Amino acid sequence: MGRAYQNRKESMAKTSDQKARVYSRYAREIYVTAKSGGVDPTGNLSLRSLIERAKKDQVPTHVIDKAIDKAKGGGGEDFAIARYEGFGPAGAMVIVDCLTDNPNRTFGDVRQCFTKTKCKLGSEGSVSHMFDHCAILVFAGEDEEGVLDALMLADVDVTDIESDDGKITVFAPHTEYFKARQALLDAFGEVDFDVDEIQFIPQTTAQLNDEEQAVMDRLLEMLNDLEDVQNVYHSAA
Repeated sequence: MGRAYQNRKESMAKTSDQKARVYSRYAREIYVTAKSGGVDPTGNLSLRSLIERAKKDQVPTHVIDKAIDKAKGGGGEDFAIARYEGFGPAGAMVIVDCLTDNPNRTFGDVRQCFTKTKCKLGSEGSVSHMFDHCAILVFAGEDEEGVLDALMLADVDVTDIESDDGKITVFAPHTEYFKARQALLDAFGEVDFDVDEIQFIPQTTAQLNDEEQAVMDRLLEMLNDLEDVQNVYHSAA
């Protein structure tokens, strides 16, 4: 099907400032996940997956441990999930996922990014219905049929499977993430996932000219510079 998705690694840091932002985002997400679901990765599958992804993205162990230790304390910040939706150049749809301890501040910061680039912040649900909320698992392999059989035996509601250049990509509803991941581990042992996460995948894409692309790049840069922003998804080709 050739469905486009955005691997978080593409935004991995090239400067110390960028690295600091990436580490901070992982630390915040680990803290929230551990505080809500338990600090033991064995029993908290979300935390275990998040830690594995952080390590692959070269987040230092001390950053991970500090976030978990902070969650053990029981107090600390009270972060909430905030999601904003809007439109970039050429009608490109944008979803901004945040973790915030001050929703009013975060909304103002996100709105300013859209306003300064002459883009439009929409209402809740204005674009998310045009994205598929998917679990994405990418790993080395070529036996697409064997992977499908393993997932079907585990009663996983598979959306799509692609095989290309020695890599298999599994798409499933976000609610099937843990079931799909565990089914693959049970069937094939220790799978080294290149991509192991939940994303919003656009159902359609917007083609941008050079000028529009420059605006889109600026919008994404400004959003990614915000401390509260965890992920940005968009439909720009």
